[in-house]
Amino acid sequence: MPSIANIAAQALQRRINNGEFSAGAALPSQRELAEQLAISRASLREAISTLEALGLVRSQPGKGVFVTSGSQSAASLPLRGTATMTPQALIEFRAAIEPAWASLAAMRIDDGGRERLSAIQRGMEEALNVGDLVMASDWDLQFHLLLAELSGNPGLTEIARHFRDQISHSLRLPFSRTASIWEPADEHRHITDAILAGDSAAAAAAMHAHLGGSARRISIDYRPPG
Repeated sequence: MPSIANIAAQALQRRINNGEFSAGAALPSQRELAEQLAISRASLREAISTLEALGLVRSQPGKGVFVTSGSQSAASLPLRGTATMTPQALIEFRAAIEPAWASLAAMRIDDGGRERLSAIQRGMEEALNVGDLVMASDWDLQFHLLLAELSGNPGLTEIARHFRDQISHSLRLPFSRTASIWEPADEHRHITDAILAGDSAAAAAAMHAHLGGSARRISIDYRPPG
């Protein structure tokens, strides 16, 4: 079930998409938005952080939150919750662990895992079909967290839990480039197909390729092995 913050982000996304908040316009104050959406300011701030990571809005200290034209560079967005970890460092960190998730998942997945993985893949594609970037990014996160779970390794699962927020933000960045929003789902399809086929080497290679694509989409210099 989507969190309160994600539901709020979806509501604001719809208002941006239907033109109620046009490009360059300032959003109402946090107090007004929180009252309109009947949520706490903490949940609203999380929702705005999601929209900012998706490139839909930008925050200007002392001025407010403004709707973007869709051309904001994702690599320039602040990486919230990552302390000193830069976007490039985070991609490198993910490249050290996520191919292992995929490889082990291919070796250990059961029928229940196959159903869950396929359902997440469908969910992401359906969200993209209707232009719901908030839900697509949420499915994206669920995909990666599920691979950690399916790896069957408690240490790798704990890493995913501990760095959930950082991974979530990293996954949202590519969605700020509207010309390539389908690429992550297509790359997930290659990973999913390899895992369902039980091909651990192909699953790891597909994950490396996915991370390489993620880096390219946000203009980070990272080259996957091979």
